[in-house]
Amino acid sequence: MKFFPRRFVTVIAICLALVMPLLPKSALAQQILRDAETEWFLKEISTPFFRAAGMNPDAVTIYIIYHDSINAFATLGQVMGIFSGLIQSADTVNQLEGVIAHETGHLAAGHAVGTSEGQSKAIKILLFSALLGLAAALAGSPEAAQGLIFGGQTAAQGVYLKYSRIQEATADQAALTYLDAAQVSGRGLVEFFDRLRDQELLPINSRAEYYRTHPLPGNRILRLIDRARESPYYNTPTSPEKEYWFRRIKAKLDGYINDPGQTLRKYPVSDQSIYARYARVYAYNKALQLDNALAEANSLIAEIPNDPFFHEIAGQILFEYGKVEEALPYLRRARELLPQESLLLTQLGHALVALETPETDKEAVEVLRMAVFFDPNDDFAWRQLATVYTRTNQESLANLAAAEMFNLHGRYPRALEMANQALIKLPQGSREWLQAQDLIVAASADMKRK
Repeated sequence: MKFFPRRFVTVIAICLALVMPLLPKSALAQQILRDAETEWFLKEISTPFFRAAGMNPDAVTIYIIYHDSINAFATLGQVMGIFSGLIQSADTVNQLEGVIAHETGHLAAGHAVGTSEGQSKAIKILLFSALLGLAAALAGSPEAAQGLIFGGQTAAQGVYLKYSRIQEATADQAALTYLDAAQVSGRGLVEFFDRLRDQELLPINSRAEYYRTHPLPGNRILRLIDRARESPYYNTPTSPEKEYWFRRIKAKLDGYINDPGQTLRKYPVSDQSIYARYARVYAYNKALQLDNALAEANSLIAEIPNDPFFHEIAGQILFEYGKVEEALPYLRRARELLPQESLLLTQLGHALVALETPETDKEAVEVLRMAVFFDPNDDFAWRQLATVYTRTNQESLANLAAAEMFNLHGRYPRALEMANQALIKLPQGSREWLQAQDLIVAASADMKRK
C-alpha cells in the first residue's frame, strides 16, 4: 500500500472537477416516466419531422425523463429524451414541436450528447494539462501547476464551445427545414429560444438546463428568427386537435408530478374543463382521496366513453387501492379501445396476475405475450410473464421470460443461465427455442463488450 502526497490528491480532485462539467449528465440517472398517452402523443407530433429527416419513425425511441429540468437531448441509437419539466414549461404545442424538430436535427446529423468530436478534444486538452499540472505539483511548483490546469480549462472550453455552436447552428437550420416540410410554423421554436435569451445575463449555475446544454448566443437567435419568418407557414395556426392533446398531457403531468395542493390551486373545482378534471384525478389520487379521484375519472368517461386513457386511469386507481376485480372492467375496456398499446396490455396483465386464479392466469398469459410482442423491452411485462408461467407449471417458458428480464437489466450471466435452462426443455426448432438461442448469442456478446 502506498500513500500519496496531499498535493497529489488535491491536483487529482481539481482535474476531476474540471473534466466533469464537460461530461454529460446521464439521463439514466433520472427516472424514466412511462405513460401510454404521453408516449403516443409525442410520437404523433414527432413523426412528420422524422420522416422529413429521412428517418424511420419506428426506429426512434423517445424517453420521457421525470425531472423538472427544462431540457431535451438526442443521443446514439436514435434516442431522444424529453424532460417532463420542458413539457410542463412549454406554453404551446408549437413550442414543443420546435424543440423536437431541433433535436431531430441532432439525430439526423449524428450528433450525440457526450460523444461529439469537440467534447472529445476538449477532454483530451483537459487531461493533458492536468497531467502537466500534476507533474509541476509533484516537482514542488504548485503555482505552475495551477496555471497549467486552469489554462487547459480555458483552452478546452474554447474548443468545446466552438464545436457545440456549430452543432447547434446545424440543428437549428435542420429544424426549420423539417418544420417547413411538415407545414408546421417555426414560431414556436423562435418563442422558446427567445424565452431563454435573457439566460446570458445570469450566472452559469443559475441558467436553465436547456441553455447550459444548448448554447444560445443572441446572434444565433436572430439568424433563426430571420429564416423562420421567411417561411410560408410561419403564421399557420396549430390545429385545435394537437393543442387539445397538448393541454391534456400538460394537465396530466401537472397532476401527477406537482403537489396536490398546487394542482388544485391551478385547476380549481370551479373549472370543469376536461383538462382541469384530468389534472384533479391525479391530484386526488396523490392525496389519497379515492372517491374524489374516481368521481372525476368517471365524469370524464361519461363525457368521452371511448377514450382508452380515461378508462386506464380509473382502473389504475382501483388497482392501487387493492380493488383489483373492480379495476378489471376499466382495464379490459382500455385494451379493447387500444388493443396494440403495450403499456395498457401490461397493466391489464399485472391486474390479472394479482388475482391468482386459473381463469385470470390463462388470460394473463395471452395479454402479457401480446405486451412483450409489441414492446420486447418491457422488463416489467417479462417479470409478470415469468410469474404466471411459474404458477402454471410452465418451467421452460418461465425461465425464458426471466432470461429476457435479466438481459434487459444487464445481468448477463443470470440471463445466460436462465436461457440455457430454458433451451434444454423447449422443443427443438420451436419459436421459443429459437428465441432462447438468439438471447444467448446477444447476451454473450453484450457481456463480452462490458
